[in-house]
Amino acid sequence: MAEGMNKVLLIGNLGQDPELRYTQGGQAVLNLRLATNESFLNKDNERQERTEWHSVIVWGKRGEGLNKILTKGKQLCIEGRLQTRSWEDKQGGGKRYATEIVAINVILLGGGSGRGAGTSYDDSPPPPRDDDAASSRAGAGGGAMQDDDDIPF
Repeated sequence: MAEGMNKVLLIGNLGQDPELRYTQGGQAVLNLRLATNESFLNKDNERQERTEWHSVIVWGKRGEGLNKILTKGKQLCIEGRLQTRSWEDKQGGGKRYATEIVAINVILLGGGSGRGAGTSYDDSPPPPRDDDAASSRAGAGGGAMQDDDDIPF
């Protein structure tokens, strides 16, 4: 059986300042409200605009770091996955549901009043340092280090 794919990609603006909380175990959780806008023509050929609001969750140190630089209005690109959680309403209203985007990658796009245009926060490992790349080339080639001129691209 083939695996499914759960991937979301949104570009929008923060509708309010982020809210940083901590779980009982001390894990940071940053809550974002992201607005995406869609423009279309209605049946009378009049331009209409529709705004969708998305709840975005950013976990851990990344959430703590983003909390320091994000402000209402900031334009972001969010890559993540959908997650639906449920709970019992304490006022006896039955079962409640919320669908959120769990962010895997957050890219600051430069709009709005926040700092850090073009900055990306993701879970990928950092690129190798120049001395790491040189040592890995030396080890892979039987001890002979290649010059940059020998690389075919």
